[in-house]
Amino acid sequence: MARKIDATNKAIIKALSDGRRPYSAVAEELGITENTVRARVNRMIEDGVMRITALVDPSLMPGVQVVVMGVKLKTMELERKAREFSSLRGVFSASVVTGRYDLIVQLQLAEEEGITLLDFFKSELVKISEVQEVETFVVYQSHQLWIPYCI
Repeated sequence: MARKIDATNKAIIKALSDGRRPYSAVAEELGITENTVRARVNRMIEDGVMRITALVDPSLMPGVQVVVMGVKLKTMELERKAREFSSLRGVFSASVVTGRYDLIVQLQLAEEEGITLLDFFKSELVKISEVQEVETFVVYQSHQLWIPYCI
């Protein structure tokens, strides 16, 4: 069951756009105690509402390539298929969407790590059944794209 995020939690999340920021600074900015910030952050992490993690700018990572893939399926079990895609090597996001595709899958690839787009198709995508059609979009340039380093 999804929890409602109150105004204080939203303010904490916004204040932690730099995840290294001390809780004491967040508390001072918001006019609450450091213990309140710590407790709320811990609760949001436990509840799966937020995660504090490192993100990279892929354009500054030599050899890293980001690919967005539109996927049409032969089934309407979209959530199950999104979870299956999420487990594949190189996938950092799989979303059920509206429009001409059923899923949008985002990939992080690097030849140096042994996973090119061709490798992904040959060794990972073949693990997923009921795929009707796939269209890939290689990201050549992006602005404000920050991704987890997962390969």
